[in-house]
Amino acid sequence: MENNTSLQQQLLEAGVHFGHLKKKWNPKMLPYIFAEKKGIHIIDLNKTVEGLQEAAAALKSIAKSGKKIMFVATKKQAKEIVADAARNINMPYVTERWLGGMLTNFSTIRKSVKKMQSIEKMLQDGTFDNITKKERLTLSRDKEKMEKVLGGIAQLARVPAALFMVDISHEHIALAEAKRLGIVTFGMVDTNSDPSKVDFAIPANDDATKSIAIITSYICAAIAEGLSERATEKSEEVEEEEEADDKARRFDVEGGEDRERGRKPQGQGGGGRGQGAGGNRGGGQGGNRGGQGGGANRGGGNRGGGGQGGGQRRPSNAGGGGPRKPAGK
Repeated sequence: MENNTSLQQQLLEAGVHFGHLKKKWNPKMLPYIFAEKKGIHIIDLNKTVEGLQEAAAALKSIAKSGKKIMFVATKKQAKEIVADAARNINMPYVTERWLGGMLTNFSTIRKSVKKMQSIEKMLQDGTFDNITKKERLTLSRDKEKMEKVLGGIAQLARVPAALFMVDISHEHIALAEAKRLGIVTFGMVDTNSDPSKVDFAIPANDDATKSIAIITSYICAAIAEGLSERATEKSEEVEEEEEADDKARRFDVEGGEDRERGRKPQGQGGGGRGQGAGGNRGGGQGGNRGGQGGGANRGGGNRGGGGQGGGQRRPSNAGGGGPRKPAGK
């Protein structure tokens, strides 16, 4: 509540509450008028604060989503204020003259911007030195004209998401184009304007420089806050992605080490099994099958025969016994 009170005090000191003459009023502004004094309507600053805070919240969310907001102020007393404010937050602006079709015929306007940028490139890379003096003068004049009108939207690649206007009656062409394209509109509305024409109306004095400056600075502060929050979220997302990548790499490395530990050498284990099996088979079968003369000892070395336990394999009758008789005879 204290913030609202201090904001109201600042608006009061800036003269935001002064409206137009009673005879020039628009009846649709009746809910926003506090009183009439000496033939001049006084704007209700409570309504101004409400409209200003609502518009600031909406613009902040638009800026946070990464979309562009165009500032339009072609009135003499608002040109420099709005241009400086828009440049500070890196937003497009129009302060000289609103070209018909700047939004509805954006592709053609974009061609003019590209032509202006190509002339600037020619100036920088030294191409101007290779053309005649008359051509240089012509291109320089064209560039100055285009820069005056299109300089504020040179970095605008597509149609903006919102439009902020200082005087909606003065910027009626821009307002009509925005309505046709469904662009969200914000505007300072004086007592001689129709507040229903814009989506977010800020009832305020749109003629005094102090009034324009305080409203514009409040709006720009909200947009700057939205941009900073967007930058913070992006940095946090990058950090989270890096942490996830590190965890994935660590997991892969640990998994590889575990797999390496799980691979035991099979040569020694296999040898042990072979020796054990050979010894057992040799002890058991050598005694059972040896018969007369010791039989074939299969346990030693390379399955050698006889009591020698080595060498080449011998026939089964080499142990001293006679040839085996067929069964049944």
